[in-house]
Amino acid sequence: MIKLTKLNGENFVLNCEQIVTIECIPESKISLHNMSFYIVRETPDEIIEKSIQYFSAIHTLNIHPKL
Repeated sequence: MIKLTKLNGENFVLNCEQIVTIECIPESKISLHNMSFYIVRETPDEIIEKSIQYFSAIHTLNIHPKL
């Protein structure tokens, strides 16, 4: 899950595993598998970086599970 900001300033959390495309229109439009979309303030590069951090954290937890 990644934290993003809608154009009205409202923060929300998105399951980045559902992202299909990110378009710059000039805001970022995130399209999801279920055909819905979100327009957010973050740039495509920021969204990609947040997604990479999320997947890295998940991978680390799988390698080193907490007891």
